[in-house]
Amino acid sequence: MDSNSDLAQPHSPNFHFFFSPSLVLTVGPLTITFNAFPSERMIIKKNPFVQFGGRYSPPHCLARYKSAIIVPHKNQETHLRHLLYYLHPFLQRQQLHYGIYLIHQAGNATFNRAKLLNVGVREAMKDEDWDCLLLHDVDLIPENDYNLYVCDEYYPKHIASAIDKFQYSLPYWSFFGGVSALTPEHYMKINGFPNTYWGSRGEDDDIAARIQLAGMKIVRTPIHLGRYKMVDLEQHKGSEEYPIRPAPLHNTRKTWKDDGMNSVEFKLLSRKKHLLYTNITVDIGNAPMLPPENKNKEKRA
Repeated sequence: MDSNSDLAQPHSPNFHFFFSPSLVLTVGPLTITFNAFPSERMIIKKNPFVQFGGRYSPPHCLARYKSAIIVPHKNQETHLRHLLYYLHPFLQRQQLHYGIYLIHQAGNATFNRAKLLNVGVREAMKDEDWDCLLLHDVDLIPENDYNLYVCDEYYPKHIASAIDKFQYSLPYWSFFGGVSALTPEHYMKINGFPNTYWGSRGEDDDIAARIQLAGMKIVRTPIHLGRYKMVDLEQHKGSEEYPIRPAPLHNTRKTWKDDGMNSVEFKLLSRKKHLLYTNITVDIGNAPMLPPENKNKEKRA
């Protein structure tokens, strides 16, 4: 389905803005390098129409889609800078109305990407009735701006279908990691992400199961469009390695209706609008202590 086809115009003769035309500013394949470290001042200068909080609307037309970009984050400032440098122009060329939300995990607890995404969705939806929720890892940069950051009307969409770390192919069939797009309705239908995956990166496989259990299926961006380059730096802190095979599921069939958006608990520490993004800092608690027998099982696994 071409998400930019059959664009309508407002009926009022006094309305002077029109929906953005299809793929006018996009250029296709992009050259992505990490040789130079972009300063925040440089990024701000290159994006003069971005408003406080990382919000943008096309200045000369009415965007058809409203997309919230939700980025879980912990001690990854270098990765964040590269992402902002490339992502703001990428989204503007697609003529989207968008906002970028950085969900920062405070403290020294193990990173919990999935729980941060639940927090991000809840906080983003307080600001606006977003059409699409883009769940975006901080270390992945899109390589083609024909890869539209909009949702599929019917099913959850996996966007990062070809990551350079995996030789631009899927590591396994149920992989749903990196970048994905769900409508708010899709997100609530699967009860969001599980809150119980601390540092395991197994939450994406849990989501694949939730999507199936909710009577939906995964659609994917074609591999030639869904290409991503990973910011793979030595100082990569706070995130976990992508698995090369599916993680053991936490009995998803029994837990998915109780573990997710309807059970997420957190303490909001701060909510601050920066020039390039909205920063939401939260305390999401600590990973539960495992009984000795479970620790031994994990070591043997």
